[in-house]
Amino acid sequence: MIAHYFLLSLFIISGSIALLAAIFNWNWFFTASNAQSIVRRLGRLKARLLYGVCGVILISLAIYFFRTIFLTVQL
Repeated sequence: MIAHYFLLSLFIISGSIALLAAIFNWNWFFTASNAQSIVRRLGRLKARLLYGVCGVILISLAIYFFRTIFLTVQL
């Protein structure tokens, strides 16, 4: 059960960082080597949009999985 919560926290942390980087246009995030390939292909604005959407999806998945696990444990 601890592993589930650990993975859920990773989803929330990574989703939050991606979402906040997209909102606040963090230069250190978009100049990292992993993000640079996406920025070069899409441009900075579309890369921000993509990372924002990915952040929202990760946070939503974490909430969904938490609710699913919580309801399964209660039954």
